[in-house]
Amino acid sequence: MVAMAQVDLNCDMGESFGIYKMGRDEDILPWITSANVACGFHAGDPMVMDRTVALAAANGVEVGAHPGFPDLMGFGRRTMECSPEEIRNYVIYQVGAAQGFCRAYGVKLQHVKVHGSLYNLSVRDESIFRVIAEAVAALEPSLLLVTLAGKHAEWMIQVAGEIGIPIALEGFPDRAYAGDGTLISRRLPGAVIEDPEKVAQRAVQMVSQGSVTAVEGTVVPLSVDTLCIHGDNPRAVTLAESIRKALDAQGVEVLPMSRMIQRCMPRESVLESRLRK
Repeated sequence: MVAMAQVDLNCDMGESFGIYKMGRDEDILPWITSANVACGFHAGDPMVMDRTVALAAANGVEVGAHPGFPDLMGFGRRTMECSPEEIRNYVIYQVGAAQGFCRAYGVKLQHVKVHGSLYNLSVRDESIFRVIAEAVAALEPSLLLVTLAGKHAEWMIQVAGEIGIPIALEGFPDRAYAGDGTLISRRLPGAVIEDPEKVAQRAVQMVSQGSVTAVEGTVVPLSVDTLCIHGDNPRAVTLAESIRKALDAQGVEVLPMSRMIQRCMPRESVLESRLRK
């Protein structure tokens, strides 16, 4: 019998701040299985974090921390010159806050997914990825660390194995990819895809075929555990609904990443299992 394809569907959430509203979190939650909650540095504040974790818990959606650079004005998408110690402590500070709100609502923090520029830097720079992974492991080594899927993920799998934490590989159906499996810069035209039908088709391709079509037209291998929807996209709700319905129609089981990936694995097993996928 052929095993049913499985994938997690995550969304960046809790990105409002004070009186400023960002995203339609309440409407997206019914369609997803994991929520990446902003921790107050690039977006969010204690009131927003509290409300977002409560909403996720009420909807049976797993909670993850979404730490970024301390860059409210730039929404965490500007590169900052920070020392390894600063990055480590930024991550620990923000993830610790998310753990606190989860504990208040009787839920367990499932994962950590860094945001924006910090995420992109961690994909390109092993030293930054290692600092982030070590910070996560220092707090709770069973936390899943979400990072970009693609051929470049092999060295990240290796580092995660050395540190002893599990990782989840992420695809972006609403973002354009280059031929090397990396994301096209948001500054370029067409970097963000807004057509719900096209986004849904790309989601199905990533999960069912293990690939993505790059802007050059080439088909790039892409093994994913989770798919991301950007909550700040004005069409995020429509995209989430379209992706979920398309996956359901293809018989793909949509479930939280922690139910697909063993959380407390021996160090050697982390690497072996991810490379076999």
